[in-house]
Amino acid sequence: MMSLINEKDLQRLSNQEDKTCISIFIPTQRAGKDVLEEKNKTHLKSLWKEVGNELRKKDVSDEKIQEIGKPIEDLINDKSFWRHQSDGLAIFAAEGFFEKYTLPVNFEAHTYISNDFYIKPLVPMFSEETSFYVLALQLEDVELYEATRYSIGKVDIDDLTPSKLEERVGFDYKEKTLQFNSSSPGQGQANMHGHAGADRERKNEILRYFRAINDGITPLLNKDKTPLLVACQENFFSIYQEANSYNHLFEKVIPGNPSDTDMLGLHEKALKVLEPELEKTKRDKMKKFDELNNTDNTGTSVTDILPAVQQGKVDTLFLENQSEIWGTYNSDNMNVSIDDDQTNKNYSLMNWAAKEVLRQGGNVFLIPEAQMPDKQSKMNALYRFN
Repeated sequence: MMSLINEKDLQRLSNQEDKTCISIFIPTQRAGKDVLEEKNKTHLKSLWKEVGNELRKKDVSDEKIQEIGKPIEDLINDKSFWRHQSDGLAIFAAEGFFEKYTLPVNFEAHTYISNDFYIKPLVPMFSEETSFYVLALQLEDVELYEATRYSIGKVDIDDLTPSKLEERVGFDYKEKTLQFNSSSPGQGQANMHGHAGADRERKNEILRYFRAINDGITPLLNKDKTPLLVACQENFFSIYQEANSYNHLFEKVIPGNPSDTDMLGLHEKALKVLEPELEKTKRDKMKKFDELNNTDNTGTSVTDILPAVQQGKVDTLFLENQSEIWGTYNSDNMNVSIDDDQTNKNYSLMNWAAKEVLRQGGNVFLIPEAQMPDKQSKMNALYRFN
């Protein structure tokens, strides 16, 4: 599984505390032209310079700044690194600690200096973690992938399924393939059920091939409700539906020939098809908040929500995505102090709450201001039911 950042990474970042923890987020452009590589690199260079100036204002010694900044400087000069970018780059640096993540998340450029790391921009990667399978189906090739919104990996099925139709049916395979594929676009389905017995036989051969694939992969698929998406030419999808015995086959096909794209392209297409499903938890929790708002089961005041977070009572936390709440929280007496701006003495209360709720296995969603369940507050909570 090609995982980009996992819960173990998040715990490690959440547990790291130091007098000087630096978090840097930059939007990046995907791999390619020198000009884009240079743009990404220059952006990080200028942000690191800003951070250095801020650290000096906080009386951090040049020696310590150099030590924290050495891995960042090395990264700026690493040409091969800049050739392989996604949509965003997250960097976490402290004395004796350095981590970088190239992620498919469109970050706003942002720096944060505090005694802990800023994980709020990473929240979407942990709150919308629906997993799914993608079956890339062709007559001459079959592949199975396991994926989430932010990761995809190949599942080895070589010993479980025929790798191509020819293996299944053998004789005069190529001639039949040519005959089948020469049908006019959009008429494939009609031709398979068409006038000649040859077409019926051809459809039956494909059905047997797809059944063999279904029988091979079904024992591998999770026993829970993980959706299986099929990527194939549309005229094959109804045949696979007939062959399928897995209870959670997704009803929409990923259209097109899978050989026309690579694994990441396939992942992108799958996300478009699955988008309504991926948003389901968020929609359900927002609906539940609306139904229960102004009862003991919801919270809109930071001074109420943070103690509830500490006590493990928060099921879902909604945070306004482009806002911040500065202050401190005293866990000994559950006292919340809120400030207008960031200072040397305070920190992001949103970040603190997000870390704690994720650590407890709750949901955290970053929401645009206009879509917040209760727009009077930058932080809303749906509490666990007793």
